[in-house]
Amino acid sequence: MQQDLLTNFLLKIKKIAFLCAIVSLNVQAQNTSTKYKTERIKFNEGWRFMRYQANPDKLIYDVRPAIQEVNDSKVADSKPDEAVKVEAKEQVLKAWILPTANDFIKDPSKKHVPPAGNPTADFPFIKSNFSDDTWEKVNLPHDWAINQAFYEGDKPEVGGGMGRLPSQGVAWYRKKISINQADKSKIIYLDIDGAMSYSMVWLNGHLIGGWPYGYNSYRLDLTPYLKIGSDNQLAIRIDNPNHSARWYPGGGIYRNVWLTKVAPVHVAQWGTFITTPEVSESEATVNLALQIINRASVNKKVAVKTEIYALDSHSKPIGKALANFPSEIISIKTGENYLQQTTLKLKNPKLWGVYPSQKPHLYLARTRLFSEGKLVNEYDTQFGIRKIEFHPTQGLIVNGKNIRIQGVNQHHDLGALGAAFNVRAAERQLEVLRELGCNAIRMAHNPPAPELLDLTDRMGFLVIDEIFDSWERKKTPHDFHLIFPDWHEPDTRSFIRRDRNHPSIIAWSFGNEVGEQYTDVEGAKIAKKLHDIVHEEDPTRPASASQNYAKSDMPFSKEMDFMSLNYQGEGIRDAPAYQHLKGGIRTSPSYPAFQKAFPDKIIISSETASTLSTRGSYIFPVASENSAPVSDGVGGNPLTKEVSAYELYTAQFGASPDKVFATQDHHPYVAGEFVWTGWDYIGEPTPYYSARSSYSGMIDLAGFKKDRFYLYQARWRPNLRIAHILPHWNWSNRIGEITPVHVFTSGDEAELFLNGVSQGRKKKAEYEYRLRWDEVKYQAGELKVIAYKNGQFWAEEIVKTTEKASKIQASADRSIIKADGEDLAFITVKITDKKGLTVPDANPKLSFSIEGAGEIVATDNGNPADLVSFASHQRQAFNGLALVIVRAKKGQTGKIKLNIKAEGLTTTSIDLSSKIQ
Repeated sequence: MQQDLLTNFLLKIKKIAFLCAIVSLNVQAQNTSTKYKTERIKFNEGWRFMRYQANPDKLIYDVRPAIQEVNDSKVADSKPDEAVKVEAKEQVLKAWILPTANDFIKDPSKKHVPPAGNPTADFPFIKSNFSDDTWEKVNLPHDWAINQAFYEGDKPEVGGGMGRLPSQGVAWYRKKISINQADKSKIIYLDIDGAMSYSMVWLNGHLIGGWPYGYNSYRLDLTPYLKIGSDNQLAIRIDNPNHSARWYPGGGIYRNVWLTKVAPVHVAQWGTFITTPEVSESEATVNLALQIINRASVNKKVAVKTEIYALDSHSKPIGKALANFPSEIISIKTGENYLQQTTLKLKNPKLWGVYPSQKPHLYLARTRLFSEGKLVNEYDTQFGIRKIEFHPTQGLIVNGKNIRIQGVNQHHDLGALGAAFNVRAAERQLEVLRELGCNAIRMAHNPPAPELLDLTDRMGFLVIDEIFDSWERKKTPHDFHLIFPDWHEPDTRSFIRRDRNHPSIIAWSFGNEVGEQYTDVEGAKIAKKLHDIVHEEDPTRPASASQNYAKSDMPFSKEMDFMSLNYQGEGIRDAPAYQHLKGGIRTSPSYPAFQKAFPDKIIISSETASTLSTRGSYIFPVASENSAPVSDGVGGNPLTKEVSAYELYTAQFGASPDKVFATQDHHPYVAGEFVWTGWDYIGEPTPYYSARSSYSGMIDLAGFKKDRFYLYQARWRPNLRIAHILPHWNWSNRIGEITPVHVFTSGDEAELFLNGVSQGRKKKAEYEYRLRWDEVKYQAGELKVIAYKNGQFWAEEIVKTTEKASKIQASADRSIIKADGEDLAFITVKITDKKGLTVPDANPKLSFSIEGAGEIVATDNGNPADLVSFASHQRQAFNGLALVIVRAKKGQTGKIKLNIKAEGLTTTSIDLSSKIQ
């Protein structure tokens, strides 16, 4: 009933044809005052945790195929394989878990009925009287692998693709819930934002549900199994298979968990959907679809009132309500849902827009439900009004203004913090990307934490929200293909419902480089099925799946609302330097073919470049081509596992920024790009799978900028005065040898000087994006570049040969942090000479200690080949830099002092403070 009502409503507005302003849901903002009969409690503290070291229990979700052979380091665009069929030879618990999906299955005949009985009743971990005192005490979000030792060697249990960390295995979490008499009449839900993976949940010995896909959020109703006035035992089993991902998945309950208490009559989970089909600066039409549930034992009359408020920059309501939706008194039968559809006109709306040319204004819709004259439920929906157009030749238009997509792909880990979500760490990533000039994020290749979308709303980023990396055909032996038949519909519907109100989301992606590209009509049928599910849940945004193989004349492409192209727009393995490569996809630049085949559809490059580099590492000689695949001795050093930072070398299927820029400039109808990637991420360490993390980011894993950052910044922020020299100038072993110098600048011309002697003045040619002095012979001293624009001085930079390392400098991104046990300070450590210049080839071993109200959470240096545990308080600096992440202890205020020392260097310290805010 609930789904049918909503589907009918959505079909009515499908004619909007992707021109809309979407409103964003803030699931954290529901009022927690008990007088409103609603509480949403963060349920993260005081869990007990145990991970099996060997011989896990047999409470399996389902059997999995045996692994015969795994190539952890196969090229990322390798063809996916057919699934391996298996039959269950033992009892599995899938039948008891599948009913959790019922709210997200449209056809009533396909909904699941749980079998009778409780097959796990005798298992000790689910019982209240089991003692877990010896288990580890943890707080959520929790990634059980991130602080552990890396697997090393040629045949590790977990390979480089998944980050060489022990994310695999089975683990349990236990926590008690106390329910007092005041909660007797309430409905009590457990909301899990993400658990990796195959989570199954027991309450007081009863198996109540779960969700296999580790990236999706889900809800369980605890009410039938709760004991009022006493403790209740909650137990959650996590089963994270090895060979289940192509990147680091993390392990455990790695996002927030909530206990939600509501009156029997309440707004449903993700129960608002607001669209604005007509938007101008003078007026916006705001439509509200509101789902209300009656879980009471009798029919109810309910008064519904929704008001709109303006929000400040901290998402706090400002003043009085600006407008009211028409109030309504409705009758809801017991056990049924009611869909309210209403509309209003908002005068002079402040539009949500893309930073920095527009401002991301947000509003709040506050819904109140009254029963028998009492306020019984209050539900807040954060929103932003904007007008989005997708034009096949002009690209993306936001509020009437053409916006070039300057995007990056981002995986879900937060570097040394792993998969455990932290708002401040995610905000820091977005802040550095904003400095770059990035205005868009593609969520690769899974739903993000809800709070990340709150950040993109508030900070004005565009988002392509993506759900799947595989469908029926597998990329790794234990990936999503195992559960696709049962879960593709509920996963897709729940994903859309959770996220569809975020104004930052401009499009949906329901697949990334899936194997069904290769299966012609059969693959296209699956694409259409997923596409149609997306549009049943949200007909206002376009939906697509990224294509690295499917061509413009294939059935797969015809099922897409827009062309989402990975690499093939620029051409794959088609440049001269790539001709010797064997295997993989090979195609010439394909933008013209797609534009000709689909003249009415926008083209977006959903993945570009896959350029590889290690920050601050330079390998000679330097390729004369503007794009070349990295290999041992050609841009790559297999001994140190470093890739040259001249930013010319790529994955086999990739292209340099220079090649990408030129191809897009030749085809201006392309709406923009999402670079692979913004930040380095754990896992997929192409080309050296004995390393721990990727080489593809413009920013390394620790958050330090690579040279490539400035090449993109010069393009994406053309009015910023930039002149950046590479490489560094400490080459005592290269005196008199050719040491090419490249300059990235937003100017159009530059002159290079070595020790005051001009090396020539160069001007960028058409389709040229860097200036190269490839015949410079090294001599110690000073490199200076002066950049010009339109013949006038624009910017300059100086790089000097340093003296030997003698000092340690430390600086924090913020000196005051909240004493909430979650807020973080990121400390940059630089190794300098006595003049304060960073020594770019200094790699001393650093030791860290801390005093006062804080603790060291992790350390890093951005080196993909460093296999020292992130939890270590000793870290070798890498090319002059290291990172320390500090957290304030919860409830402890005052001074925090971080001490840093290294043999032969002057010891230093940095002071922070924590406050209750």
